[in-house]
Amino acid sequence: MSITVKDVQHVAKLARLQLSPEEEATFTEQMNAILQYAEKLNELDTENVKPTTHVLQVSNVMRDDVVKDSLSQEEALLNAPDQEDGQFKVPAVLE
Repeated sequence: MSITVKDVQHVAKLARLQLSPEEEATFTEQMNAILQYAEKLNELDTENVKPTTHVLQVSNVMRDDVVKDSLSQEEALLNAPDQEDGQFKVPAVLE
């Protein structure tokens, strides 16, 4: 599989990019180099390699839950630019 200039132009159009002809040629070369490298990886023998989701044996790396004091409503609203009835007041986004 190889990338053509037409493919690069199509992707650029989808991304709303305007590329010069030189940039199109450069990106075509670079994308083809990436695909060639991926093809090299397909040559590797992975028959006896187990599928993995992580390279290290990691299990449950979360810390234990510890109950702590939290901010009071007044403290949370202390630096609010605007508040009303004990709540943050923000501009309406819907009419």
